[in-house]
Amino acid sequence: MIIFYLCEFIIICIGLYFSYYRSNYPIHMLQLEGYDNKEYKNWIRENKDHVSKFFYSKNYKSKTPLVWTDRAKRLLKTHKLVNFICFLIGAIITDIIYENTKSYLSLIGLIIFSLLIYYFQYVLLLISNAIRKPKEEKINLGFYLQAQEKIKTLKKESGLKVLGITGSFGKTSVKFISDTILKEKYRTKNTPSSFNTPMGLSKVINNELDKNHEVFIAELGAKQKGEIDEVAKLVSPDIGIITAVGPTHMHLFKTIENIQNTKYELIEDLPEDGIAIFNYDNDYVKPLADKTKKKTYRYGIKDIEKLDVYAKDIRVNEKGSTFTLGIKGLGEISCSSVLLGIHNISNLLAGASAAYVLGLNLEQIKNGIEKVKAVEHRLNIVPSPAGYVVIDDAFNSNPVGFRAALSVIDEFKEGKKIIITPGMVELGAIEEEENYKIGIEIAKVCDYVILVGQKISAPIKRALIDNNFNEDRIFTVKSLNDGTSKLVEIAKAGDVVLFENDLPDNYNEE
Repeated sequence: MIIFYLCEFIIICIGLYFSYYRSNYPIHMLQLEGYDNKEYKNWIRENKDHVSKFFYSKNYKSKTPLVWTDRAKRLLKTHKLVNFICFLIGAIITDIIYENTKSYLSLIGLIIFSLLIYYFQYVLLLISNAIRKPKEEKINLGFYLQAQEKIKTLKKESGLKVLGITGSFGKTSVKFISDTILKEKYRTKNTPSSFNTPMGLSKVINNELDKNHEVFIAELGAKQKGEIDEVAKLVSPDIGIITAVGPTHMHLFKTIENIQNTKYELIEDLPEDGIAIFNYDNDYVKPLADKTKKKTYRYGIKDIEKLDVYAKDIRVNEKGSTFTLGIKGLGEISCSSVLLGIHNISNLLAGASAAYVLGLNLEQIKNGIEKVKAVEHRLNIVPSPAGYVVIDDAFNSNPVGFRAALSVIDEFKEGKKIIITPGMVELGAIEEEENYKIGIEIAKVCDYVILVGQKISAPIKRALIDNNFNEDRIFTVKSLNDGTSKLVEIAKAGDVVLFENDLPDNYNEE
């Protein structure tokens, strides 16, 4: 009997250890899905072949690593408890069978039961997350209300101004651009990286924002209707910028109109004396600007007579851009920037608009623009020891941004033009069509194409072939690492290489 219970104990300990180890990957994916069980279930459904593997790859390399936040630690603790209860139930059943049969074969049943618990960690995690949800919502609400009250206090006591920025794309770049320009006059605080959720913003406000800051710059993100409203009510913006509306997260929003309405929540939440700033070049933003009753500023490079902030005499090359910045009421001034692409002039105009509203003069705005540096993974040039020019545009791609990146490498007149890309994801029903269209544009610009992932990039390859692109110059690889290896075989000093998009960790087509 002692031997039986010793064997039982060993089986349970081994089962618990490997189950805990296996749970890291599902926890990571759940974190990327915002701890939302519904989105996590969708991810399981779309990645069934991968998540159901008996062993996860030890060489798994993530773009966004698992961060052991306090919430993740609490979830892991609960998940361990759920696992322990499952194994305890298995042990009790095994003991009952043994007491009635006196057969060691009952241990085989426990082994099978342990393997099932190990295998279905990604399902058990749904239970653990559901158990945690009510407590997490209470914790989150506490942080949210604390941050909300802090913003109100700083506005009242220190005169804090809040700039809110949203859009389908461009919002992170505009945030950092605005921060650089506004620093010419103010002490600013912005949110790091792509912090744009209620909890991300609450963390920055509660831990880092203080009375010494004069302007708080907040990026507001959303994947469904109502989420911009939630973060806007948190940060209480005085000024709101909509950078663009386009087909991103279409698998969630379904229609462009839903995206328009969601982004416009920022403007609706501005106070009556608040100021709304719009990219008037964007066809989906233009009607939002036209219907706005609050004080409105429009920026762009088209239809200058209708704009408050504009750029003209634009010259773009492989080193950056020069242009004349115009602001109605202030005048015009010549500016230069190291940012690549004409679309970045639009982003600079967004920052210039915010600066104008907050009282900076033309010279201060010009100085700020010329200090702006490229944001990582957003069309920035990175050094290459091999001597070729590497343009990193690996952050989430969209049809507008992809075309902008192609226009940038088209400015380079020397060397071969090589692109490494998986194409675009999260475009919902239009994904295949948009990837086919971008394949046509790639064929016009690039000399070599390295496609990452056979399924997702198939429409691009089909478009290339349909447009008589040399098939010997198209390579399809399984991973970015394989693509980089192929690049080494192709590229030489003086060539230009564009890394366009990098598939998110929760996307898999195996």
